This record gives sequence, C-alpha cells and structure tokens, in this order.
Amino acid sequence: MTSKPAIRAKAAELGFDQVGFTCAELPKTVGRDLKNFLDAGKHGEMQWLEKKIDRRKQPNTLWPEAKTIIVLGVNYGPDKDPLTEMKHFSSDNRAMISVYARNNDYHDIIKKRLKALARWLQTESSYEVKIFVDTAPVMEKPLAQQAGIGWQGKHTNLISPSFGSWLFLGEIYTTLTLEPDQPEKNHCGSCNECIDVCPTRAITGPHQLDARRCISYLTIEHKGSIPDEFRKAIGNRIYGCDDCLSVCPWNKFAQKTKDPAFLPREELVGPELAKLADLSDDGFRKLFSKTSIKRIGRDRFIRNVLIAIGNSGDPALLSSVTPRLSDASHIVREAANWALIELSGTGLTKNGRYEAKQTTQSLIDWREPK
Repeated sequence: MTSKPAIRAKAAELGFDQVGFTCAELPKTVGRDLKNFLDAGKHGEMQWLEKKIDRRKQPNTLWPEAKTIIVLGVNYGPDKDPLTEMKHFSSDNRAMISVYARNNDYHDIIKKRLKALARWLQTESSYEVKIFVDTAPVMEKPLAQQAGIGWQGKHTNLISPSFGSWLFLGEIYTTLTLEPDQPEKNHCGSCNECIDVCPTRAITGPHQLDARRCISYLTIEHKGSIPDEFRKAIGNRIYGCDDCLSVCPWNKFAQKTKDPAFLPREELVGPELAKLADLSDDGFRKLFSKTSIKRIGRDRFIRNVLIAIGNSGDPALLSSVTPRLSDASHIVREAANWALIELSGTGLTKNGRYEAKQTTQSLIDWREPK
C-alpha cells in the first residue's frame, strides 16, 4: 500500500491532480542561485527569505531524516484568459484580482489535503511524515521540476505539460524511501513571451526576476507607498498579476478547474473600484474572509485600489478618492493624493490648498504619518 501507484491513487482521491517523487536533496546550483538573488537585494522586503536560507538551500537540512519528497499539484486553471479579462474590467472601472486569490486561501485547502494523505501514508507504512506548503522554507519549484511535475520557465514560475501555468504545490517529506521520478526537461526553447509581456520589466532576463519591480510583489508584499515609476504600469491590478503566466503558450494544454474550492467567488471577479475604495476595516475583513487577500490588511489593499482609480482616467471616480485624503493610514492618504492629481490635475498641498499638477514639488509628502 506504500507503492507509488497506491500513493498516486490516494492523492487523486483526495483532490490532487499531479504527484511526483524525488529525493530529499537539490543540486548545489539551486542554493547558489538563491544566495545570488538575496545578495543582490532582489527580494525586496521579503526578509523571511533570508532568515532560513540554509534550510531553503537543501531539503534535508530542514529535516535530516527525510529520504523522499512527494510533490503534489492541484489545478486552479481559470475559465477565461486573465489578460483578456483584465482589459475588459479596465474599460468598466473594475478591478483585476489574480485568479489564484478569488476564493478561499489555497494554503488552508492544500494543507488539509496534505494532512489527510500524510495520515493515510503513515498508517499504511508506519514511516514518519511532515507536510509543507509554501509558507515553510521549501524550494517548491525546483523540487517540483526534479519530481517531474513541470519545469521552471523563464519567468521562474512552474510550467506543467498537462496544466500549463495553473498549479498550486504542496509537499510531503517522509522517511520512506521511494524511487525518484525523472526530472522534467525545460521546454521553453526560444520563447520569450513571458519576458516581453511583463509591464514593469521585472523579468530582467531568462530565469532572472527582480521582485522589487514585480506587480505581484508591489501589490502584496510591499508595505509602503508604491514607487511612482511602477504606478501607471499597474493599471487596474489590485492584488497580484497573472500576465507572465497567462501569455505562456503551454496554456493550450491547461484545463479549467472543476474543483469547487478553487472556483471564483462571484464578488471577487471584477469588483467595482468605487465600492472597494469605500471599504472600512470591518468591510474589508468581511468581504475577504478566508481569502489570501485578507492577510495584506485593509490599508495596503485600499492603497492598491486608489492606484487603480488613478489609472482609470475617469473623473467620475473622484468622489471615491476625496474621502481617502483624510484616511487614518498615511499610505492610503498618499495614494489618494496621487489619484487626485491623475484624475483632476490638482493635488492637496501642505497648507491644505489644491494646486495644479505642474507644482507637484510643493505637494504634501503623504509617505510620512502626520
């Protein structure tokens, strides 16, 4: 009952779409590339990547007794092309939320399924097991490639031959020894579509990402005001970005998910920017209950919404901006002032007057609290 076919069958029964097996060791080049990425500061404010770098470099450092890592994938493929959808939402002053975040937080869902599979495996084999999702110091994508699930494309994300860009990952470490699967080969060839489509040029070369320029990082991980140079490129994206995933030609093999846990909530598909800008903390928590969006908090979220409103070009949205000029959060006030300038050509100055856009050097620096 602990054979690979038996484990695959049980995993499928529990809702996993792909299963791969690999040893608890990665090539030294993986750790080297991670260190170079961190040394260059390309991780931005994600200090948690630095704190446990030694554990990330090698899986068996995280748990020395581990012999095999079972890598599992769950398809969350959308029913529409996100790039097309984003443009449609933009024309209607609606917001774009990354497709992975439109329902309950996948970490919680995947973890429950991993626990169920791990309990079954331990009962059947008596070997020890530990489960991990991407909140742990685990190099998921290199492990997934080594286990034959897919390969890391030039955008550094995983590409599956069966599901394209749309896989959630989780891992079970075990002391049970199982024969590793063959690693998946890289099939990107000369294609550079993911590099070319990036609005902020965050993919600086094949397999080279500067997270500090990435819209997903800026709208989710970045805590302060979003740098001016990236604001126009953000468009109407208020949480994450799917562009480099969407454009991948391998999505011709992608499949729309049928898993109820990953079908989008209706209210999170193209929500109206005006309604989002009016959310209080309680309203934010209620709307995004159980989703991954909830973790960034109301202030960062409203910051993102105001950037999208500033990019809308629609003066009718000014009524959604002005109340936020006196918001308790300084990052919200700063984003509101920027949106005000973009939509009306005037902004609020230090003495409380409105002045023309050409005098923006005198505008209040909302980046600091009052």
